[in-house]
Amino acid sequence: MTEVRRIVESFSEEETYTLGVNLGREAAGGQVFALTGDLGVGKTAFTKGFAAGLEVEDPVSSPTFTILQEYRGGRVPLYHFDVYRIGDVEEMEEIGFSDYVYSDGVCLIEWADRIEEILPAGYVQISIEKNLKKGLDYRRICIERIEG
Repeated sequence: MTEVRRIVESFSEEETYTLGVNLGREAAGGQVFALTGDLGVGKTAFTKGFAAGLEVEDPVSSPTFTILQEYRGGRVPLYHFDVYRIGDVEEMEEIGFSDYVYSDGVCLIEWADRIEEILPAGYVQISIEKNLKKGLDYRRICIERIEG
């Protein structure tokens, strides 16, 4: 069952960042956030804001070549996954994915649609889409809780 929480329109990278900050402030340990969208839609800007909302002070970047970055200096641990380069979901178990997902930290997973079948029930999906007819910086961001 899918329940749409809200749709947000962003007209700048700063607005996307601010949405991330607001969701990060609301996030609690044990939550999983699945981030989807094409290259260049603002996933990194959103993630930087999300980390700021969790009070992470370390610089945040996309962990494309390491799959996982851990940030422990915030209000709760942040486990930032980028699964773009994952060839098979079994690779996720090799890095202990379930240990992170079922921990007291917050997981934020970029390209989460690539591992959708192993995401836990109750995760929050954040889909970011461009619409060039509304401007180069326009983003439609859909935030929904996926019950499974």
